[in-house]
This record gives sequence, structure tokens and C-alpha cells, in this order.
Amino acid sequence: MKWLIGCLLALVMVSAAFAGEDPYIGIVGNDINFNSFYFSQKHQQFLFDQTVFDVPVCFGTTFPPTTPQTRVGGAGCEQFRSNTPINQPEICDVSGIVNNFLAGDFTFSGEPNARITKQNAGYYEWFIRLPKKPSGEINICIQCGVLKPNTFTPFTGFLAVEECAAETGERVGTGWCTQDQQDAGVNPIVNTALPRLTAIAYPGPYSLGFASFHLTAYKNPSTYAFSGAMTNSTSLQVLDGGTGSRILLKSCFDKCVVAKIPVTDQGNALGETEADLEAGDIIYVRMDVPVNNTVDIYCHSQSAKIAGIGEGPF
Repeated sequence: MKWLIGCLLALVMVSAAFAGEDPYIGIVGNDINFNSFYFSQKHQQFLFDQTVFDVPVCFGTTFPPTTPQTRVGGAGCEQFRSNTPINQPEICDVSGIVNNFLAGDFTFSGEPNARITKQNAGYYEWFIRLPKKPSGEINICIQCGVLKPNTFTPFTGFLAVEECAAETGERVGTGWCTQDQQDAGVNPIVNTALPRLTAIAYPGPYSLGFASFHLTAYKNPSTYAFSGAMTNSTSLQVLDGGTGSRILLKSCFDKCVVAKIPVTDQGNALGETEADLEAGDIIYVRMDVPVNNTVDIYCHSQSAKIAGIGEGPF
């Protein structure tokens, strides 16, 4: 009898382990098709073949629709969009090779990029399905190459990032690849030149149905506190692409924003109503670059990822 009870307890414990909560990472397309240049072995453990979880890459043919700016993905599918073409190399690969600069012939690791240059407005958009039902906050992480203006040249090539790496909103100096030093009391960042972030949740194939709504980020550091209706405050900011949703990117490093897990019937600062999310729901991320941008920005389909803790699918 003791042996039988022990076996039953072990079975319950194993079942609970399989039905627990575990990390996930979602990118545009089937998550298992990640480019290993961007994900360490540690992170690769949490990128899954989402179709095994019955989370389709494509569902229906209406949302998201394709546009002239759709660069990766099709109608109803996870997508990457940009107002500029994908014709740039991965400048974060310092071992890349320039075969013929004028012909755009390069050998490099990573993905081809779309570039937005200094003093040009532009945008990037990513539509990513949640591979699991989130059980905690959702990290929205963006990693793009950022260079001082016009510094990826036939002479610098892939070494440009080691000499001319930049951050968005940087005050570029007059010397060769230098940052302009500022006096005390002067903001070293041109904050109006920073990209602005939008994040919206849309229902997927397993949703009970809800109207799309903007996600709300926790400011970091902050008190991480709120009660009642959400408002833009010292601890919260709705990700609506406004001046309060600016982000600063450093070349080739992740910039992560922590979005509060949506809760059914919770109102946000825009008067929209949140809903619990399910696996397969779409997280739409848009990064707008203003016209007074001071640097060159290189992004691609895997530059944005969503990450968090989710319910086990089995």
C-alpha cells in the first residue's frame, strides 16, 4: 500500500511539473526558426516550435493584412514591416565581410536589415503571436544596430560598430565618431529624437473575443504601484506612441520594456478595456523614428521579441 501511495504521489508531482509555468520567447514567424546570432544557448531553450502547441503562424487572411511595407510574412500571418527596404547587412557582426560595397554584396551572420538614417522619419512594425498564455508581465525587447551617421562605408565596413557605435538621441560630436560633451544642466540626450513605442494586443484563434487595446508599461525604476483605474503616472505609461513612450536604444544591445499583464475589465489610460490574453493572441509592436533622429538605425524581423513566463501547453 505504501508503495502504491508513493507511486501516485510521484505521478501527481510529475504531472504538476509538466503543467507548470515556464519561460517563452516569441519572434516574427515560427519561434523555432530563430537566428542563433541573436539568441544565446540559454535563450534558445525557450524558443519553441509553436505549431506543436497549436499556435499557428498564420490564422485567417484578414488580420494583419499585407501592405506595401510588409517585408516578412503574409496576410493573416506574423509580420515585419518597415517603410524602408531590407537591403542592409547586420552591422552588429564585426566579423562580416564586404565583398562588393556598391553592389550591396556582403557576407555576415544575422538577418538583413532595414535602415532609417539621420534626419529621416520612419517606422518598424512587428506582429508576434504569443506562444503561450502569459501568466506574468510581458517583456517587449528591441535590439537594433545603431551607428553614427554615414559611418558604414567601404572604408570602415563591419568595423564601423567598433568605432562608431551610437545610441538613439545621441548628440553627435564634430570629431571622428565622437559624442558631443554637454555642460552641467544640459540634457546629453536629444529626447525629442528618441524613437516612440506602441504596443497593442489583438485577439487570436483561442480568444474569447475582445476589442484591441494598448499595453501599459511599468516604468523602471519606479514604485511599480497603482490601484483602481490606470493612469500615466510615475510608475505607469501606456504604450501609445506618444511622447511618454520614448525609448533609448544602444547599438546591438537589448532594450526591454516590461508591460503589465492585461487583466479582464481593467481600464487603461486611454479608456480602453483590457482582457486576459491567450496563446495565439497577437502583440503588435511599432517603433516610430522622428524626423530629427540623430543616428542611423538598422532593424530587422527578429529585432523585436516578446518574452515572459507562460502556462505550460501540456
